[in-house]
Amino acid sequence: MAPATAKAGSHHQQSGLGFPSASYKALRGAEALTLALKATECLDGRGAFLHWCDPAARRLHLVAASGLAAESAEAWADLSDEQDVAPAHAMRRGDYAWVVGDSLGMGAAGTAAVPLLGADGPIGVLSVIMEGAGEPDEVQRSFLHSVAGWAAACLEELPGRLPVRGSEAGSEQTVRMGKLTSALAEALTSREVVQAVAAHVLPPFGADGLIFWVFEGGRQRVVGSAGYTQELLSLLDGILVADYPVATDVLGNRTPRFIESAAEYCQRYPALEHIPSAAKKNAWAFLPMIASGRSIGMCLVSFAQPRSFSDEERTLLTALSGLAGQSLGRARLYDVEHARAQGLQRGLLPRTLPRLPAACAAARYLPAGRGEQVGGDWYDMIPLSADRVAMVIGDVMGHGIPEAATMGQLRTAVRTLADLDIPPDELLSRLNDLVTDLGEDCYATCLYAVFDPITRICSFSLAGHPPLVIVHPDGTVHRPDLAADPPLGAAEPPFETHQLLLPEESLLVLCTDGLVESATQSVDRGLARLQQILAQHAVPTFTARDEVDDVQHLDDLCDAVVSALLPDHGRTNDDAALLIAHTRAIDAGDVASCILPEDPRAAGQAREFVRAQLAAWGLDDLAITTELLASELIGNVIRHAKGPIRLRLLRSRSLTCEVYDSSLSTPRIRHAAYTDEGGRGLQLVAALSRRWGARYLRDGKCIWTEQDIPVPSENFGSGC
Repeated sequence: MAPATAKAGSHHQQSGLGFPSASYKALRGAEALTLALKATECLDGRGAFLHWCDPAARRLHLVAASGLAAESAEAWADLSDEQDVAPAHAMRRGDYAWVVGDSLGMGAAGTAAVPLLGADGPIGVLSVIMEGAGEPDEVQRSFLHSVAGWAAACLEELPGRLPVRGSEAGSEQTVRMGKLTSALAEALTSREVVQAVAAHVLPPFGADGLIFWVFEGGRQRVVGSAGYTQELLSLLDGILVADYPVATDVLGNRTPRFIESAAEYCQRYPALEHIPSAAKKNAWAFLPMIASGRSIGMCLVSFAQPRSFSDEERTLLTALSGLAGQSLGRARLYDVEHARAQGLQRGLLPRTLPRLPAACAAARYLPAGRGEQVGGDWYDMIPLSADRVAMVIGDVMGHGIPEAATMGQLRTAVRTLADLDIPPDELLSRLNDLVTDLGEDCYATCLYAVFDPITRICSFSLAGHPPLVIVHPDGTVHRPDLAADPPLGAAEPPFETHQLLLPEESLLVLCTDGLVESATQSVDRGLARLQQILAQHAVPTFTARDEVDDVQHLDDLCDAVVSALLPDHGRTNDDAALLIAHTRAIDAGDVASCILPEDPRAAGQAREFVRAQLAAWGLDDLAITTELLASELIGNVIRHAKGPIRLRLLRSRSLTCEVYDSSLSTPRIRHAAYTDEGGRGLQLVAALSRRWGARYLRDGKCIWTEQDIPVPSENFGSGC
């Protein structure tokens, strides 16, 4: 390895590799000093020092230096452990030290130093002069510790021996190791660690196989690989460590095992003699991976052809094991936290969306890039009375557990308020009160829509949220040009209610801003792109053969939208949610209604109407029960409310009976005494129906009941 160029204006020559004096301790062979050089280059350091510690004299003596002018090396040839320099700090602390400044006049940002630890404490110090990049990051520090650990094992009394310079091939490998260090510093997940090693280690060494194992419960689990078939990986995954003797050897003394041919492999491990031929490999480097002082696994680098390993290659691969172990240990912690965060997020979102007569839907939630925190985006679809369906999507501003908790509260609140059948504007007003009570720094956007399949009207309100997009069966895409009210927590009710008359079939597309907005794209531009994508891919959804096919088409459409709008989602910094619902109007033949007089004759007329209509629908088995329900509901209107009275029957997956009046009084079930002559009407209604309830209109209310239809009629509409 050629020495670095001397500092401009200096008349001194670089010291290259060497010992200042034969009286100091040397390194056993070239390995430890070579590692010092690698630390210098892999960390983009300007030079490196290796000192031996003389505890009796409380001095640090220079063993070797690399990439430094002779003057600089001489300045640190003999240091007191009390000096204000990085090597002395590291020796006193017995741990990593970083000292800012250019104490040697080399244009450095500072010096990083790690002790070489022996059985009784520091026996030396490895120091790296860092350039403009500044202090090493966590992964680079882990690499330094790995280098120091190897050097400490090699440091002994061998005066007078000079290390061997690295070869040009070794220099190239060192450059690749430097790139590996940078790649591992950016790797978050175990998969990314494996990919970084495969990309930056296998090519320079001429290797073609890689396996990462971790040890769990006495077994070795494959967490990543390259160059191996899935069949062979299945044989090596999950086996007991005790049944894989090479792992026992490597774990036993935490040192690598290098095997240079298949014959040597079979000789060492006859119980595993089937492995070389099955794997089509002929040389192996089994490397222990250490993190936080414990063995977490093993890395295997393998070769298709037999080969010998030079001292430098063994040194580099050993350094790799330490670096990879630290990175994998950190990545596995991230994997666990990320999995927990994603599990929490999934638990707060609907596991499945209901398939309703008036609407089927598919949705996607994409957490922000590679971040481990949960987000506040959410969506839901809620069945309402009379086959109406509510769709909601929202975004709590920020990321983290508090925002996810707020999202969970809002979703629960929306479901509770939706059961009250209140209109969208009133629902958002109550939701705004909830968000306001959560604190001044809590804000959320929301879109709440209700689709009525009988009138084909979609009513919705916006609180700081992107508007919905409508797709017609012919592929026409429409986006209402509406001004949204301010976000929840910042709004001043009332909210505005918007209404749209939809065609017989349509797609309603709801999304959060993370899908259509980014640092390089405005919301309007993103929504325009969304419209283009829907126009290109949405039409097949209207040709679905049945409900299952319909949902599959919606899933495919969601995938098309996400892949087009977020092709590189791993680099985004915002969550994204998408909900696409396929709405269908109810056939006019499945709805029947009549106006009744506001007097006692209304109950009898209602029974006659019910009998006739259910007979026409082939639902005679439900006639008696439905007559009783209609009579009780109409009797309540005559006794406690006021007309006009309207009765409506709806045939769908269930039979709905509705009675409308112009009173806003609330029906309540009473606990009648044994001597009471009345007060049991709503108890009877509750007993005869699957569920019942009331919803309030601008000019009155509707009391409704639902009954199961035991056997679908041949004329029954296919629904969604």
